[in-house]
Amino acid sequence: KIRHVYRRLGFSAPMSDIDDALALTPSNFIDSLVNTAMGLPTTPAPFWAQYVVSDFDDFNFENEQYVANWRLQIGNDYISETLRGRLVGFWMNHFVTEIDTVNYAPYLFQYYNRIQGLCLGNFREFTRAMGLDNMMLLYLNGFENTNNSPNENYARELLELFTLGEGNGYTQNDIVDTARALTGYNHWAEPGAQIYFDASTFDAGSKTIFGQEGNWGYDDVIDLLFQERGSLIAEYICSKLYQFFVSPSIDATIHQNIIQPLAATFVNEDFEMAPVLEQLFKSEHFFDERALSVVVKSPFDVIFNFINEGSFFYDDTLMNAFLNYAALMGQEICNPPDVSGWQRDESWINSSTITVRWRLMELYVEYLLEEGHEAHFVTLAKDLTNDSNDPAYIANVFIEHFISKELYTTSDYMAATDIFKWEVPQNYYDQGIWSLDWSSAPMQVALLLKHIARMPEFQLK
Repeated sequence: KIRHVYRRLGFSAPMSDIDDALALTPSNFIDSLVNTAMGLPTTPAPFWAQYVVSDFDDFNFENEQYVANWRLQIGNDYISETLRGRLVGFWMNHFVTEIDTVNYAPYLFQYYNRIQGLCLGNFREFTRAMGLDNMMLLYLNGFENTNNSPNENYARELLELFTLGEGNGYTQNDIVDTARALTGYNHWAEPGAQIYFDASTFDAGSKTIFGQEGNWGYDDVIDLLFQERGSLIAEYICSKLYQFFVSPSIDATIHQNIIQPLAATFVNEDFEMAPVLEQLFKSEHFFDERALSVVVKSPFDVIFNFINEGSFFYDDTLMNAFLNYAALMGQEICNPPDVSGWQRDESWINSSTITVRWRLMELYVEYLLEEGHEAHFVTLAKDLTNDSNDPAYIANVFIEHFISKELYTTSDYMAATDIFKWEVPQNYYDQGIWSLDWSSAPMQVALLLKHIARMPEFQLK
């Protein structure tokens, strides 16, 4: 159960963290994860965080380098921050932007910093803040939305993707008048500076939004949205959280017994997110056997979970390689395919991406074996199995540790055992002569890990 929590609420965890959690009640364990996430400071700002274009000496070269550096930082945050890293990834796939569209490193930092700071706070204020984010104002054309030339792009996505869901509780007129109310954020002191409100480009006419008429502006839109459509927002967001953390499938029973109570908590708690997450993560439903292995690992899951579960070595050079491979597998960091984000689950797997997943794991294990990390393979095996010399037991324990559910047949376990035995004569196992101190052991562990990474079950969490 603890492994399940770490796989869903973070990118897995080493055995030491799992052992530590055994001393806690499930409720206290969840509280500790949520409280830790809430208490984390945001990642320190780089020196270029508030640059304007004129601050660069060589804009094209430096901006490209700073973008690459911050993508690397995000990868390192994801793998190490447990629930906060996982939530930041979720919200970046909700309040979507694309760095290839905006292509400005300071705005990328500011966007990421804002999500880090708000990802466990009040969803109404989170929504309010994201609409005024510089990267969002450029990505969804808020910067171009004026009284003389209205642009409905952000207004549409605010209702359709960010708060209510497609066709749920709004009309085309709500979009039109919401766009008019969002006008005015069209100026900066110079390119790359903060975008600010200018009353001269604001549409000061009367607007009707959700049946309410007035000279509405930006803050009024957010207030009206949560006041008039709060219950719909709550159900939409709680459904997305359920699908991300528990299961992609929601039927009528789950909607009634899980989503609606979560939504009621969301509304009753004035859209504070922590109580909703705690209620979901502490539910029997989250821990139910039927919730295991029903989510397809994302490309980030494939490698980050594996690293954390094995406490394997990585550095910035490897992290860059992992991010490049993740892009080949369909998840380019900071670059979802469009404003609706990655659709996840089954969309991650096709004939091309599955082979990249296999190849990445093979290359990484081979790298560790060849670059001086053989001893760690042996230490991991000894720690997981209490230094067993039984190849079947060792193979089974590795499978249990790296895979979230039992294999389909006993022959699958036997095949893994045979892979692990490698070229060691059978009589050495039968007579108890072989041990994990043998010189062949690192290669045997490596072969077993590569075999596990090719199992269909390895692609699930």
